[in-house]
Amino acid sequence: MMVAVATDSSSTPSNDKPQRPRRTRMTGAERRQQLLEIGRTLFATKGFEGTSVEEIAAKAGVSKPVVYEHFGGKEGLYAVVVDREMRRLLDMVTGSLTAGHPRELLEQAAFALLDYIEESTDGFRILVRDSPIPQSTGSFASLISDIATKVEDILGREFKSRGFEPKLAPLYAQALVGMVALTGQWWLDVRRPKKAEVAAHLVNLAWHGLDGLEPKPRLIGHRKN
Repeated sequence: MMVAVATDSSSTPSNDKPQRPRRTRMTGAERRQQLLEIGRTLFATKGFEGTSVEEIAAKAGVSKPVVYEHFGGKEGLYAVVVDREMRRLLDMVTGSLTAGHPRELLEQAAFALLDYIEESTDGFRILVRDSPIPQSTGSFASLISDIATKVEDILGREFKSRGFEPKLAPLYAQALVGMVALTGQWWLDVRRPKKAEVAAHLVNLAWHGLDGLEPKPRLIGHRKN
């Protein structure tokens, strides 16, 4: 006599293979942002010449044509990265100039540049390199000139109130902004003294230099022209 044995269907081994989680496909905007971030990191560490489209694509997990589709090549990607960093730094510096007293304005400008260096080290490393491509949207020198233009009016008003020639404000604006920028390049690697101390010394030199200006500066050496 055969006895039917009931089986528990839940204990029957399943032939179904475990399903892999589906990969979420990036939108075009998300992919573009990803490529920009990868390119920014590689350009900062390896420079333009040391970075290849193959490496950018590999880091993003895509094929080379995807990079070309979004930016037309390495040059296009680099130009967008530089443009974004220039805009960010310019916005940080000009947006910081809110004080009424000229000395505090100098402090705000110095802090804005040092803040950018601290928060966007990769971006600053890219900016201070000479652009290797003529179609780049700008250079560090042009950025410094743009920032200096923003403070010309401030210096012009200060010069006028002290009886100096306001037409010389652009010259002094370039000198002051250039001093802060070059000090920032040096501080990028040494990171000492602390940021606030660097800002204080920059403002000390700039402010007391402006405070002691001669209305008609003279040369004391033998060369007069």
